[in-house]
Amino acid sequence: MAAACALTAAAVLLPLAQAAPGGPGGSSPVREPARMAVAPQAPADTCENPEASLRPNGLDGSAIERIRAAGHLVAGVDQNSFKWGYRNPAGELDGFDIALVQAIAKDIFGTDGKVIYRAIPTSQRIPALKDGTVDIVVRTMTVNCKRLEEVAFSTAYFEAGQQVLAPKDSTITGYDASLKGRRICTAAGSTAEAALAAQSYGAVPVSVPNQLDCLVRLQLGEVDGIITDNALAAGQAAQDPSVRLVGSPFTKEFYGVAMNKDAGDLVRRVNKVLEDYRAGGAASPWMAAYKHHLEPVLPGVAGPPVPKYRD
Repeated sequence: MAAACALTAAAVLLPLAQAAPGGPGGSSPVREPARMAVAPQAPADTCENPEASLRPNGLDGSAIERIRAAGHLVAGVDQNSFKWGYRNPAGELDGFDIALVQAIAKDIFGTDGKVIYRAIPTSQRIPALKDGTVDIVVRTMTVNCKRLEEVAFSTAYFEAGQQVLAPKDSTITGYDASLKGRRICTAAGSTAEAALAAQSYGAVPVSVPNQLDCLVRLQLGEVDGIITDNALAAGQAAQDPSVRLVGSPFTKEFYGVAMNKDAGDLVRRVNKVLEDYRAGGAASPWMAAYKHHLEPVLPGVAGPPVPKYRD
């Protein structure tokens, strides 16, 4: 497994085959964001309401016209994150993020498909948008103020928090002094890496290109723990019963669809898709995708975050 994961993680902007999502019905309405009892905002959050985005509309602009002229939407995704963006047993790209990409493509083209997927490591998400390699990034990407200086985001489509993942027999108790002297792994360019740089608790930081590389290193005994989004870590714990989440989430973070700063019409169009995706309460496409992909590994989520707008 370790060798296969290492080969996968080394792929930068690798074109992937199309994969179709699926999902049964769901339950529960849009919810107000939860309030973390612990933890400050993410380290890069120095502005107010970074998750606020442009109001939705379905009008075509230059970005939408360019995508239609190309005949496909190019999406930066992950293929290593279980239940978010990963290869299912049939070898097809699958997951909660992939289902959202398909919904966006269907709205733009009026039919399913017409997506070119590119697997990108965490650290290459913003460069891939800025140089036009991809049109959108749907890759469990946290919205924060620093990133907003370089790219644009949709409204939030999921709420998560940073947490520590460690072996079940570890004495690490969470994001606290128990990290002292321990080798703690994070993905380069992630909010986890920024959090550990801001407050290490004496940990020895280990940075890798992709978050799944951290799990491989943990399995090989090369690191003692991982810091990542609890939504991702829950999937990893489901894959490997020898690890568990410890402590409490110490940030409150929102995932958004990232786009080029100059693609305002695409941002508004994606926000329109998200409005439709959230609509319907228990029968919404969002809840259907959650129940199909995430509920088995991340139970108890009542619904998507309430969108915030800034215009």
